[in-house]
Amino acid sequence: MAVGKNKRLSKGGKKGSKKKIIDPFTRKEWYDVKAPSMFNVRNVGKTLVTRTIGTKIASDGLKGRVFEVSQADLQNDEGAFRKFSLVVEDVRGKNCLTNFHGMTLTRDKYCSMVKKWQTLIDANVDLKTSDGYLLRIFCIGFTKKRQNQIKKTSYAQTQQVRRIRGRMIDIITKECQSNTLKEVVNKLLPDSIAHDIEKACHSIYPLHDVHIRKVKVLRKPKFDIGRLMELHGEGTGKAEGGEGEEGAAVERPEGYEPPIQDSV
Repeated sequence: MAVGKNKRLSKGGKKGSKKKIIDPFTRKEWYDVKAPSMFNVRNVGKTLVTRTIGTKIASDGLKGRVFEVSQADLQNDEGAFRKFSLVVEDVRGKNCLTNFHGMTLTRDKYCSMVKKWQTLIDANVDLKTSDGYLLRIFCIGFTKKRQNQIKKTSYAQTQQVRRIRGRMIDIITKECQSNTLKEVVNKLLPDSIAHDIEKACHSIYPLHDVHIRKVKVLRKPKFDIGRLMELHGEGTGKAEGGEGEEGAAVERPEGYEPPIQDSV
């Protein structure tokens, strides 16, 4: 065979055979995920991201990430059946600052509540908080047997279901519409809204297993770093000095003129 005819053999094998295998984790960095100050446990966990290379910035890969955390991990309590979604809105140093993004019940809790011989009543309402968040809140409840009831079933009539659903919507709207997102989350943690619904609907038909089933954030106001820092308890406080304090007047002799400067 003539020399130089087969060009592939002269180059020394197939393309890419000498490519180095690099472990992708050598280019990664760990960041801490911080929950807002409304939760007892602030340090949620850690997350990985490829470090800044050229125009690809690491913080851009972190913003928008959603973390699903159990209430038991956030509050150190028994609410393990409630999950909160936290979304990364800003990155400061090695900390990812998150905000509330949603809430839902776990699948096993939801399935354990659904049983035969009772009526399931659910309602949902769209409302806007006082700080501009548009939320969709879902509520669920089940009828229960009255005291000393012998009958096996406890079904509510259609008219009773309508009245209970209307009362659910009224209570949720009253409790959430005039409050900020932080105050709404503080009501979701002990599920105080569901307790109010259970009491209010008792006169129509006794209920049990009443819960706020799901909360969705449909729309957010324009991103404000100051508001996010306040959520994390790091808001910029007012300058030192009490309210109403003004600068003291400087006494100067009559006919005082400032000295003439050589250069400005």
